[in-house]
Amino acid sequence: MSNTALKDAPSKSHDLITPHWHEKAKEIQKFGTVVRDLPIGIDEKTRTEICDRLNVLLADTASLRDLYKKSHWQVGGPTFYQLHLLFDKHFGEQVELVDLLAERIQTLGGVSIAMAHDIAELTRLTRPPKGREEVPVQISRLLEAHALILKDARELARKAADLGDDGTNDILVSNIIRTNEFQVWFISEHLVDMPLVHARNGAR
Repeated sequence: MSNTALKDAPSKSHDLITPHWHEKAKEIQKFGTVVRDLPIGIDEKTRTEICDRLNVLLADTASLRDLYKKSHWQVGGPTFYQLHLLFDKHFGEQVELVDLLAERIQTLGGVSIAMAHDIAELTRLTRPPKGREEVPVQISRLLEAHALILKDARELARKAADLGDDGTNDILVSNIIRTNEFQVWFISEHLVDMPLVHARNGAR
């Protein structure tokens, strides 16, 4: 091969079309740490504390998201159509909350929890059975999850405000708390023992 041909032949290090998919390396940031010097006006200690709390809330929210999808697939009975659609709507809204929480953690310089097995280790929600449950049990399970998340979100919102983390406080109050409260309102109405045809105290 001539010197010109050797010069024009692409070297392995300059190959622009072959995917380099066997990459291995150490983590660039450990879970539970934050970027030390981040110019957002919140000190490292505060960001570490907030990120730890947000990751637990994220794990619970991701679990509630999946619980809604399980309920959407497995619901049955006379209210199947209404609840099938409602559960899926709530699932979509919880997907958005998961993204907000994860991105807030990253914004604060932390590492957001992401994989299902890690979420399962961190969440405080009671694990449901693999099989189907009756509608009142499904809804009760969802309401218990909402109650836990709302209690934690309110406490963390106050903590964030006290520590000067207005961004986290805003997300918790404007998005997490309001969305969860709204969803509680909608699904709790399906547990009211109300007659469907005759008024309970109606005149005859």
